[in-house]
Amino acid sequence: MRRGEIYRTRERVAERGAKPGFYVVVSRTFIAEHEDVSTVICAPVYGEVLGLTTEVVLGPEDGLPRTCAVRCDFLTLMFKRKLTHFVSTLSAFKLAQLNRALAHALGLPTQ
Repeated sequence: MRRGEIYRTRERVAERGAKPGFYVVVSRTFIAEHEDVSTVICAPVYGEVLGLTTEVVLGPEDGLPRTCAVRCDFLTLMFKRKLTHFVSTLSAFKLAQLNRALAHALGLPTQ
């Protein structure tokens, strides 16, 4: 598991309307790869694009079934074992967008 990878959950998630969902790993790769760490921080993917500075738009070119958005305002701690289906890895361009969206969501200075 690495930062910037997209996974789908197998289990239904109450916060997602009792449906499985897509998540992007935003934890450092060191944490994501470390076998002794059982959790990672993820940003959920939603089917609706709102146009927020804290979103990253993804679509079929990113391995997802349709246009959707990573929402960095709703970061969540996930057990790695729940991220069961690897989907794809964000491109360098999308990873840079994710970094900017995370900075906005966390109120960090942006460049």
